[in-house]
Amino acid sequence: MATENIDVQETAVQSTEAASREYIYENRRYVGMKETVWYVVYDMCQSFNIDSFNDRFITNILQIDLDLQTFVNVFNGIWDVVNDIFTAAIVEKTRTRWGKFKPYLVALGIPGTLGTCFYWLLPMLFKGKGARDTSKFLTYFILAVVREGAGTFRAISKTGMLATITPHPVDRTRLITMAEFFSGLLGEKLPQQILTILLDLIGNKVINLSYTSTFMFMGNFTAIVSGVASLIFCVMTRERVMQSVETPSVWQGIKSVINNKPILLLTLSETLSNFSVGGSINDYYIDVLNFASMTLVAGIPGAVINPFSFSWVPWFRRHFSTKTLYLLGTKSQPLLDIPVFLIGMIGGKHNGIYKKLIPMIVIMALKEATYMIFWGVRRVIPSEMYNESMDYCEWKNGYRTEAMTSVARDLTKKMASIANSALSLQLKKLIGYDISSYTRGAAQTDDTKFGLFAMATIIPTVTGLLGIIPILFYDLSGEKRERMYVELVARREEASKLAMSGDKEAIEQLAKAQLSVAQQKKEL
Repeated sequence: MATENIDVQETAVQSTEAASREYIYENRRYVGMKETVWYVVYDMCQSFNIDSFNDRFITNILQIDLDLQTFVNVFNGIWDVVNDIFTAAIVEKTRTRWGKFKPYLVALGIPGTLGTCFYWLLPMLFKGKGARDTSKFLTYFILAVVREGAGTFRAISKTGMLATITPHPVDRTRLITMAEFFSGLLGEKLPQQILTILLDLIGNKVINLSYTSTFMFMGNFTAIVSGVASLIFCVMTRERVMQSVETPSVWQGIKSVINNKPILLLTLSETLSNFSVGGSINDYYIDVLNFASMTLVAGIPGAVINPFSFSWVPWFRRHFSTKTLYLLGTKSQPLLDIPVFLIGMIGGKHNGIYKKLIPMIVIMALKEATYMIFWGVRRVIPSEMYNESMDYCEWKNGYRTEAMTSVARDLTKKMASIANSALSLQLKKLIGYDISSYTRGAAQTDDTKFGLFAMATIIPTVTGLLGIIPILFYDLSGEKRERMYVELVARREEASKLAMSGDKEAIEQLAKAQLSVAQQKKEL
């Protein structure tokens, strides 16, 4: 009789696990159509800006001395590292009726937009001031520090919100894929493309506009549009993954990062990749080829391939491991820069193909078209891996620490970026870059042009290749990933039922039980 009871229990357990596995892979949706649409709009807003021209704005339009820029970047980088820690601790302990992350996104929406608008208006406020003018430098410096502090709250909250908007892995992947697909299809980078065309028209005297007014208008327009749309999404959306009843301590948050192997490997890979030292591709297009619209023209073949790349993601998923897809998505572009540099060097340092517009249009178009084959993988897989690592934290520890994990992930990357930013600016100075030549209509020297080409291609590729190594050890896939979600489904359902019952004592006991199970996993 006892044997029969055991068999019945085992059958019940197996039946429950089978049902959980079916749940994991079914097309289950928690996020409705209206919220999905605004999720796509919100994703578009993250790229609806002219930030790719930020360096040119500071260097050539606002005209801040390169040494002063280096100081601001280093100081702001250190400040970023420091404020990340206490900001994460504040967010991690937040528990409100609106959620853990939503209050910060809503509260900082309007001030953040106003601060960005003020940033793009700086050239008007300091018209005619020199590159080392004290008042201009101090205003730029203070604004950079304040925006960095507020930006940390928004960045941590945004990452956490997108990780908790749905508890279902398939639903989450659907949202990411739809957002990336429609963002690319509907022109999330349209402002940057419009600006490149305007810069060429101004440079060739086709239209009578100034560089300064063009930057100010485009900067303010994109800031207001993206700011309003983002605020609407943040107000209407909600977090659906339950947080632990007890807020984790700072030490628990730190430990949850240390014992989270997936996030450690992702962080290490991104950190090593961020040690790549280089320059802006826009500097090469504008100062060497004198064609700011190169990005738009060379990207035409890739733009045709782009939408299809998202439909290929399931095929890639079936035939390649997660780590292989991560490498294909994140490392294909820099690796493609190697043949671009070698072909561009044909003809020598001073008369190479890299200085000829038509051949470089063909070369860059082929590069972009090849890279776009993996664009869907690039946009979906890294986000999916990060969100899964948050679920791994919950599975292993019994609680989630999105804020602390986000900071830990960014901390080492930012430290690498501080060094990278300083080195890039000094490298620009070393090759003799003239910050005033652009507005004067003068050309850079031949040596400087070669340096800009190398900084946009071979230098960042060679210095960032070490980022490949950590991902080779990533193993959150297959049976391990499946088992994680089976157990999480059971835990969350139990926690949801208790929360609906309102039995505080039972909820506390469940929290302790989950922490106990997590502790056993660590010991094993």
